[in-house]
Amino acid sequence: MDLIKPKDIEVEDIDGNIINVRISRLPATIGREILVQYLPSAMPKVGDYKVNEDMMLKLMAHVAVVNKDGDAISLSNKTLVDNHIPDWQTLAKIEVEMLRYNTDFFDNGKISNFFEVIKTKAQALISKMLTDSLAQSSKENKQP
Repeated sequence: MDLIKPKDIEVEDIDGNIINVRISRLPATIGREILVQYLPSAMPKVGDYKVNEDMMLKLMAHVAVVNKDGDAISLSNKTLVDNHIPDWQTLAKIEVEMLRYNTDFFDNGKISNFFEVIKTKAQALISKMLTDSLAQSSKENKQP
């Protein structure tokens, strides 16, 4: 896959080793799909892990690992990701770098108001669900 505006970065893995990675801009429609589904699917207790994993794999398809010879290996499937990214923490760092490179939601390393709005809406939804659930479970059962 051709990378759009490739950018070489270094990511440190959990053991302190440096991995050379080439990240890319996302095509418009793929970028939209990933951003619309990625964040909500990652929310604990509300999200859908399978959707989040699918979005991560679509995101990583636009990333390549650069080996010592300078050759770039595209991370176009789960096996390639697992074979070239040593741990989940390194993978998360690369995902964050891709989100930074492909959005303006990050402002000098700080998450913008967009995420605050999502958080507020999610908290309100969760609070309502819990309150409704509590009311239902607190009803007195009358004896027949």
